[in-house]
Amino acid sequence: MLPQLGREGQMRLLRSHVLIIGVGGLGSPVALYLAAAGVGHLSIVDDDVVDFSNLQRQVLHYTSDVHRPKVLSAQDKIKAINPDVEVTAHRVRFCAENASSLLEGCDVVVDCTDNFSSKFAINDICVAAKIPLVHGAINEFAGNVMTIVPGSATLRDLFVPPEANAPAADQYGVLGAVAGIVGSIQATEVLKLLSGIGELLTDRVLTVDALTMAFSTFEIKAN
Repeated sequence: MLPQLGREGQMRLLRSHVLIIGVGGLGSPVALYLAAAGVGHLSIVDDDVVDFSNLQRQVLHYTSDVHRPKVLSAQDKIKAINPDVEVTAHRVRFCAENASSLLEGCDVVVDCTDNFSSKFAINDICVAAKIPLVHGAINEFAGNVMTIVPGSATLRDLFVPPEANAPAADQYGVLGAVAGIVGSIQATEVLKLLSGIGELLTDRVLTVDALTMAFSTFEIKAN
């Protein structure tokens, strides 16, 4: 019913393959919204298991999933919301050694990890492979999103050390709803990118401060 999307746009989503790295706080809304929107193939990557401490922000997982691998818990929820989605679960940590096989056939990668070392590695691999990447990050009451396509600014134009040594999400508090806000924006970027509509967050970063509910967008130059 959306004239900008239409049947052709919906068919593009159905033919698309998205790799979601991390199915925690950010990966939960990303996976749910992409599945509900009709993306045909979702690959999910995570080597962790569900913990009670995850449940306040990782809405893919329930108390009954505690101690289960996150990718299996996520796969169940994705198939429950849309049984027609092809789901490929990889219980591994994304790294240079397995990147080539995990990226094969993917149209876009979504970075839903919670630490800068992983984010820089994903950024560098996707940039080298010329595969679009949607970055997202959260910290306490704040978050940011940017989309990286061949030739645009990358994560290394946005952050420089010592950000690479910043603590992971389990070392600081996160308001669960902030993960929902940022993850939903990431999912929106993916749907726009796959269907070819709208203006992407390329060469700019969107930030949100949930305490003041202020959204800002900053331009970034590739360097």
